[in-house]
Amino acid sequence: MSIKSAIEWTDSTWNPVTGCTKISTGCSNCYAERMAYRLQAMDQPNYENGFKLTLHEDAIEQPLRWKKPQNIFVNSMSDLFHEDVPFDFIDKVFFVMRRAHWHRFQILTKRSKRLLELDHKLHWTHNIWMGVSVETSRYKSRIDNLRNTHAQIKFLSLEPLLGPLGKINFHNIDWVIVGGESGPKARPMEQSWVTDIRDQCRKENRPFFFKQWGGTNKKKAGRLLEGRTWDEMPLIVPA
Repeated sequence: MSIKSAIEWTDSTWNPVTGCTKISTGCSNCYAERMAYRLQAMDQPNYENGFKLTLHEDAIEQPLRWKKPQNIFVNSMSDLFHEDVPFDFIDKVFFVMRRAHWHRFQILTKRSKRLLELDHKLHWTHNIWMGVSVETSRYKSRIDNLRNTHAQIKFLSLEPLLGPLGKINFHNIDWVIVGGESGPKARPMEQSWVTDIRDQCRKENRPFFFKQWGGTNKKKAGRLLEGRTWDEMPLIVPA
């Protein structure tokens, strides 16, 4: 049975890697770190190391047992392209994603330089979606690295959005997600930052997904933007 997710833009999560290290501003209040220590306190076996990077060989083939087609967020509790994840392990994860062709796999990384360095070794198929997280304009170079990969579906997760991004180059970008930070130390997100990105997406005909306003009470803040939800997804042509 798949692990259902409350994340609005996916259906399930799959974590062959858990744990990570902080590399940029968006990592400061990492939700995965808070969750990992909570699961460790509950004696969940996969989190006996807390938030220390850990590879789980026994989890690699999980999606092959999930027969219902679904969107699967890969490593919601880590970063597949972390420098301490060996390429051989990444390659095994990609092999399973190719075999489980009835699913769509959604990978996110902040380590776009390593993604680009390994791109020529990876075998991309239509069901493997690749995205980068960008929280401020300082990290827009991640978008350039992503666009130069051979991933067939490329997307941006602009979350937690911590400042205006200015003009975005959407060349070779298929989907855009925006969201505010949530949790006890959540930093605020201004509406003008969101609407600017939304308007750029509309102008460039890119699907726009508004995930949440976030804050200390994200349910109360909701996910309406100018009176409506924005749940646009890439238009997928069957292979």
